[in-house]
Amino acid sequence: MPEMFFSVPPAFVMLFGALILPLVPKNLRSAGFIVFPAATLVLLWSLPDGLTIRTDFMRYTLILCKVDSLSRIFGAIFAIVAVAGGLYAYHIKETGQQVAALFYGGSAIGIAFAGDYLTLLVYWELMAVSSVYLVWARRTREAETAGMRYLFVHIFGGSLLLAGILLHTAESGSTIIARLPSGASVSSWLILTGVAINAAIPPLHAWLVDAYPKATVTGAVFMSAFTTKSAVYVLARVFPGWEILIVFGVIMALYGVVYAVLANDIREILAYHIISQVGYMVAGVGIGTEMALNGTTAHAFSHILYKALLFMGAGVVLQTTGKSKLTELGGLAAAMPLTLALYMVGAFSISGFPLFNGFISKSMVVSAAGEAHYANAMLLLNLAAVGTFLHTGLKLPYFTWFAENRGLKPEKPPITMLIGMGIVAFLCTMFGVAPKLLYDHLPYPVSYVPYTIPHLVETTYLLIFTFIGFWVLRSKLAGEPTIALDADWFYRRPARLFKKYLVASVANVFDRSDQLSLSFVAQLSKFVSNPTGHIQHLLLSSKQKEKLNKYDPEQSRPLMQFLIGVVLMSFVFVLLFTLIR
Repeated sequence: MPEMFFSVPPAFVMLFGALILPLVPKNLRSAGFIVFPAATLVLLWSLPDGLTIRTDFMRYTLILCKVDSLSRIFGAIFAIVAVAGGLYAYHIKETGQQVAALFYGGSAIGIAFAGDYLTLLVYWELMAVSSVYLVWARRTREAETAGMRYLFVHIFGGSLLLAGILLHTAESGSTIIARLPSGASVSSWLILTGVAINAAIPPLHAWLVDAYPKATVTGAVFMSAFTTKSAVYVLARVFPGWEILIVFGVIMALYGVVYAVLANDIREILAYHIISQVGYMVAGVGIGTEMALNGTTAHAFSHILYKALLFMGAGVVLQTTGKSKLTELGGLAAAMPLTLALYMVGAFSISGFPLFNGFISKSMVVSAAGEAHYANAMLLLNLAAVGTFLHTGLKLPYFTWFAENRGLKPEKPPITMLIGMGIVAFLCTMFGVAPKLLYDHLPYPVSYVPYTIPHLVETTYLLIFTFIGFWVLRSKLAGEPTIALDADWFYRRPARLFKKYLVASVANVFDRSDQLSLSFVAQLSKFVSNPTGHIQHLLLSSKQKEKLNKYDPEQSRPLMQFLIGVVLMSFVFVLLFTLIR
């Protein structure tokens, strides 16, 4: 029995749950939505290190599950946030969203345990298809168009990944996932580009800030956790030590906080900060040392928790007020103090406050940069941390809960939403207070100590001066009721031209061709009905035509003997032609 238990890949539990959930009685589906991720967590944590589950496919061996410390820690956090997200979304009774979320989470876990590229690709595409439903499920025009753009981008990214995998397989004769040497071949760059799209590396990132704010309240929580972090896992598995990723990572860390200045939607601000925080992880992969990869893994784990908590808090605001713009919010602190308190746990965590999990993970990546003598990267990553506290820790909560009261009267949120937030907030605090609980499960032995006097003093200075700067400039940081175009300019602004010349013009050509075809068939049908009469009519002089009051094909129809004569003459000609040959 235990052997049979260990022969099941963890992802299959959630995928099986997604398939049978519609068959479960309706009043039990929300509970099942939590049970399947919980069972997945128990299974993956019980799997022995080194376990490999294989199967043959054509002439290749697929590794459906390969267990090591890296796959286990990523799989575990994906399952944990799926459980917490299921509780947060307990009030949702739409089976479609529940099924999509289970497929989505199961695919992310499948990626974490995949041992070959073909298995990874299947989960990669399933993740894209299932996640887009969480955007469309909001059922607004904006969600429909954003979801379509999201899907097209991920189809393109998946195509690049597939092309890279096919080339890599042709070159190496193997589909096994392994570390690739830096700049090795075209196939490696194609795989990297396909993964970079899911990691939201600029300028391939606009899909994230376009779609996440348009998703459903609960769907955005799952989306904040799975897509970008599963891409970080693949980067850590395949591309450690690629120094180009240090450059991309630093750009991401700064890019996200800069563009958050322009954002007005609270979930868009959080989406930009996903890009910024993932930048730390990408930079850690690029550094490639054991400490850097530990930092990447720890920060991905921490980020999934606090970012889910932040989206949960923003979701409660949207759920209870129907508003998500800073220019429409304000004065909500007295009406929703618990939501504010739980949100601030996530804000303190992402900002790197001591005693919260962001402090014990982000600083590891920064220290790894310094240890590897990337002084510029270290400086810029510290600078990005200032921007994170400025926007997520100060701007967003201030203008949402403390600024001008706009007379909003929020409804009471479902208690399960607050319980879900409470569980995640507890985990953010627990790992911050006791980092060893996380450090003991990282891929490499950890010698890093986050709570040192110099580190605490440095962090305190950064936080205090950032707060002072915000307070002085807070009137300049308020949201503006505008849409700030990012790299999506390239497919938003030219959209009318593309529609006019590549859609409307082509449609007009087909419409005109259709009209001409119908007209030709009508004329041909009319001619075939009485060809000799029509010919005679065409041969008449204009004066003769003027004498005809109205053309009547019946009057011009030839006599039967004329038709018989034509047929006989045809036979004669055919016979003569045959005899001559």
